[in-house]
Amino acid sequence: MTRAAAIVSKRLGRTGRFLWSSWSGLAAIFLFCVIWQIGHEAYGAFILPSPIAAIAAVLQLATQEANWQTALVTSRRALEGFALAALVGISAGIIAGYSAASIRLARPLVTLILGVPPIAWIVLAMIWFGSTDGMVVTTVAIAATPAAFIGAAEGIMTRDRGLDDMARAFGAGPWRRFSTLAVRHVAAYVFPALVLTLGTAFKVAVMAEVLSNSGGIGGGLARARSNLDVSEAMAWVLISVVALIAAEYGFVRPLHSELERWREAARPWGVRR
Repeated sequence: MTRAAAIVSKRLGRTGRFLWSSWSGLAAIFLFCVIWQIGHEAYGAFILPSPIAAIAAVLQLATQEANWQTALVTSRRALEGFALAALVGISAGIIAGYSAASIRLARPLVTLILGVPPIAWIVLAMIWFGSTDGMVVTTVAIAATPAAFIGAAEGIMTRDRGLDDMARAFGAGPWRRFSTLAVRHVAAYVFPALVLTLGTAFKVAVMAEVLSNSGGIGGGLARARSNLDVSEAMAWVLISVVALIAAEYGFVRPLHSELERWREAARPWGVRR
């Protein structure tokens, strides 16, 4: 077998294990739908439409091309804010993690940012930027950056310094030690934080759109609210969740698996711990 064929075979194997592990996630979704149906039967369709009614509303919205553009607008804004938050948060977290003085200075600032509710940032961003894409992206970035920062900083601070000293003794330079040792350790902290950051990005983006009337999924929710159409409102919520899941399992999870290939040797086939 050639080297290229071996690489393709290994990647297909990892893809197969990743897809196989999705059964547990689907089981959780079905359980959620069962609880949703119980709530529908207890409170009625006006308070909580059934899952089938919400899915039918999603399919109805999907027949109109304008609604696809609406969902894409929100996804783009959320992903731009997520990318900015991840870049700034991880970079600052790595730098702070190597300096005890920096992390002492940064912790009160992170607490301060976390203490300000997202709706306050939305109001401020509306004053600064108006009802524009910049307002949504800025709000998302500010609200989501602390989680990425904390994950990166904790990863650097808890690294095994003995391994770092051993690598230095064998002649590894700072970049070599960082890329081969620190990055793999930091990934265990950063990627759970990135999942939280991504979820925050979509939630804050939709919230900003609802309050600023700047279109997107939030605009669809605002219209459904004004029409008292609960089924359509639930449909927009489902669309937002589907967009979030697509972003997480289309980018964040595969990248996480790629960086943590070394863990596969300790896992039985098809089991995700």
